[in-house]
Amino acid sequence: MIKNGVPQGSVLGPLFFLLYINDSPKAITKNNSLVLFADDTNLLITDSNNSDFNININQSFCNIISWFNSNLLTLNFTKTLYVEFRTKNYYQVKTKVTYEHKNISDSSETKFLGLIIDETLPWNQHIDHIATKLCSACYALRNLKHIVPQSTLRAIYYAHIQSILSYSIIFWGRSSNVNRLFILQKKIIRIITNNGVRESCRKAFKDMEIMTLYSQYIFLLILFTINNKHLFTSNKEIHNYKNWNSANLQLPSVNITKFYKGPYVLGSKAFNHQQN
Repeated sequence: MIKNGVPQGSVLGPLFFLLYINDSPKAITKNNSLVLFADDTNLLITDSNNSDFNININQSFCNIISWFNSNLLTLNFTKTLYVEFRTKNYYQVKTKVTYEHKNISDSSETKFLGLIIDETLPWNQHIDHIATKLCSACYALRNLKHIVPQSTLRAIYYAHIQSILSYSIIFWGRSSNVNRLFILQKKIIRIITNNGVRESCRKAFKDMEIMTLYSQYIFLLILFTINNKHLFTSNKEIHNYKNWNSANLQLPSVNITKFYKGPYVLGSKAFNHQQN
C-alpha cells in the first residue's frame, strides 16, 4: 500500500501527479510565477532592484521548498539551477541562492521543453543544437536517396526535419546566426532533388511545396498572432472611427531590442502587413 506519492507506470499516474502538485503555485507570491509542465518546475522572478531581487529569489525558493516538505517531496539540488536573464549591456547581479547551506548552481543557459535558452537570448546554443540535427539528417538523406523515391524523401523531410525547423521558431527566427540553418536547409533540398551544389534552390522549394526557413518564420508568426488575438490590441479598440488600418494591431512602444525582435512586436507587424 502506498501511503503517499504517486505510483509509477500506471495509466492514471500522470493525472494523479498533476493533481498532487496542482496547488504548488500558491506557495509563490503574486509578483512571481511558477511554470509547471509534468514534473518540470520553473520559478520565474523579476525585480527592478538588485537587493530586492536577491531577497525575493531566496524567499521564494524557501517557500517552494517548504511546500515540497509539506507534501513529502524532495528537491534534487544536483538537477536544480538558476539562470539570470539580462541584456548584453547590463551587468550580472551574481545572486546566490542558498537553502540550509546548500547552494544552487548558476548557469548561462537552460533547456526548457526542448528549447535551449541563453541568459542574453542570442539563441546561439539552440541553433547549434538544431544544426547538429540537420547535419545528421543530411547524412541520412544522402544514403537514402539511392534506394527510395523522391516522394519518400519529401515525406521524411516533413516528418523529421520540418518539425525541427518550425519548433519555437517564432522565438529564435530573428537570431543573427539563423542563416546557418537556412544554408543547411538548402543543402537538404538539393540532396532530395538531386541538384548541384551551385544550383539555385528557389524552383526546388516551389516544386516540392516546401517553405523556406524565413517563410516558415513569417507564417508561424502570423499564425501565433491570429491564435492569440487576446494578447494584442487592435486600432479599432482604441478609437471608434473607421479607416484603412482600423483592423490593424497596435504596435507597442518598446525600448529593449530583444523585445522588439520578439514574437509580440514582429507578430503584430507581420499581421498588419498581410492585412494591408
